[in-house]
Amino acid sequence: MPVDESLSTFSDWSYGSAVAVYLLAMIFLLVEQAFGRTARAAAAGRTARAAALVGAGAGGSSVVQADQTDQSDQSDQDRPRITPGVVSTPQRSRPERFGRMGAALIVLGALLHLGSIVLRGFAAGRAPWGNMYEYMSVVCFVAVGTWLALMRKFPIRRLSAFTLLPVVVLMFIGGTALYTTAAPVQPSLQSYWLVVHVSAAASGSGVLLVPGVASLLYLARKANERDPGRFVKLAARLPEADLLDRLAYRTTIIAFPVYTFGIFCGAIWAESAWGRFWGWDPKEIVAFVAWVVYAAYLHARATAGWRGNRAAWINVVGFAMTVFNLFFVNLVTTGLHSYAGV
Repeated sequence: MPVDESLSTFSDWSYGSAVAVYLLAMIFLLVEQAFGRTARAAAAGRTARAAALVGAGAGGSSVVQADQTDQSDQSDQDRPRITPGVVSTPQRSRPERFGRMGAALIVLGALLHLGSIVLRGFAAGRAPWGNMYEYMSVVCFVAVGTWLALMRKFPIRRLSAFTLLPVVVLMFIGGTALYTTAAPVQPSLQSYWLVVHVSAAASGSGVLLVPGVASLLYLARKANERDPGRFVKLAARLPEADLLDRLAYRTTIIAFPVYTFGIFCGAIWAESAWGRFWGWDPKEIVAFVAWVVYAAYLHARATAGWRGNRAAWINVVGFAMTVFNLFFVNLVTTGLHSYAGV
């Protein structure tokens, strides 16, 4: 099937636009992360003062009488009116508005990102994950989609910049050093297992990016609690360690079955294509080691004696193995697992 160059060009433009939008969202979210705590403290102070004034006005105390005496020369229209029992809702602070705009930009970037993947698939006439550039794009999109879903459940919007950082870095590397023009895949990949196995592997790896970042932030938060002067500028603004721990654990629970399914599908595809389920290929070995590490993390996290730092370190090791498998194994070592154009 011939490649549609126009759709391929539009896909590349959408990809570049998504990276730019993600980067702008990072800037807005870093503003909220840097200044949001001070703004929230100031807003809390204003709310407390307003509540005190309401209480004083409702009780008809001497504060109101003194206010009437001191402002006797003002007209009724100029005097502030305080309604007893009613506290006006404070306006959103400027850092919070930046944060909300950053979240909206993430949604916009995700739509552009999805458009680039869909257009790439139509341009090449196949599943849009047949080479490293496309695979990296799908992994990053799944990571962003996972984060958007978690933002609706947990108060973690201020952490979005930390999740977008590896996404932007991976997409920049994919769009420059690993970029490949749209083309048909090599014969070994022309199978329906390309849709099943590779999509499951990409989805599992993308979701696992989120708990990896959460565990790193958890370790930074715990280190700051032990030694407040060590990571005070960063960790003091992070959510509670318990929230980060639950975020990493629950996300890994979702990703682990998908990742396991991808490994089993890969074994079935290997038997169909090469006549064996396991061939000690470098990618097979590293993928299985990463699976064992994540299984150990879930077991350790579910055991009371292994919660906390030790479980988080296991999760970080699993995250490192996933990144190692994505880059080093695919690009440096030689084996049966290779992508078209790489």
